[in-house]
Amino acid sequence: MSTFTIAAAQSFSVAGDLAANIARHLRFMAVAAEQGVELLVFPELSLTGYEGQMAADLAIDPQGTVLQRLRDRARELGLTAVVGMPIRHEDSAQVLIGALTLAGDGSLKVYSKQHLHSGEELFYASGAGGSTLRIASDTVALAVCADFSHASHAAAAAEVGADLYAAGVLIGEKGYGVDSAILQGYAQNHLMAVLMANHAGLTGGWQSAGRSAVWSENGTLVAAAPGPGELLVVARRDAGEWQGRVVPVVVGQ
Repeated sequence: MSTFTIAAAQSFSVAGDLAANIARHLRFMAVAAEQGVELLVFPELSLTGYEGQMAADLAIDPQGTVLQRLRDRARELGLTAVVGMPIRHEDSAQVLIGALTLAGDGSLKVYSKQHLHSGEELFYASGAGGSTLRIASDTVALAVCADFSHASHAAAAAEVGADLYAAGVLIGEKGYGVDSAILQGYAQNHLMAVLMANHAGLTGGWQSAGRSAVWSENGTLVAAAPGPGELLVVARRDAGEWQGRVVPVVVGQ
């Protein structure tokens, strides 16, 4: 089994400010590259915040030029970043919750959230998911928040041979215990590593618990953030063994 270094970007999102959030993402990507990260996963709707009432105005065509700076930087750094953004496909008026994979080779893949939380249907439509990612010898399946609350979603990832189940989320303190236990259970039951990237703080009126985490294929906690705040949760697999660390990220440098 080859080495693999992944990270959850526990980032803060400025409400509706795409330019500020792109700058923040660039900083996280730079720190991740310094840590040798190959796959960096941001929280749900990381580029706008969890701002449903703004979603229709903020939604982008994934194939447009809005994310070009991030795509260029991913290619320059040789890492793959998964960022969160409201999206609208060219042939549709529906707004979807997207997880966009900006690959180190310059390519783009689009995942759209399949399962919505109650209330999200006021602003978003259910998406179609997306294909798995291939990073070196590893297969990665993506999820966005409520997707993982459906056991069938993780089971489908395991059925296609996912080595890693990576979820960008917004989870508050009240739900954290239950939700983290679900994700840890997927690792144990499906023998695939699990990454959860949560927001660093308040977004859309919801206070995030932070505590982003990575679990190994047997459900062992590899590393977790102690609470809210901006940081990377980095996990490296070498010869089948995982080691983790938490790396602070100072934005504005």
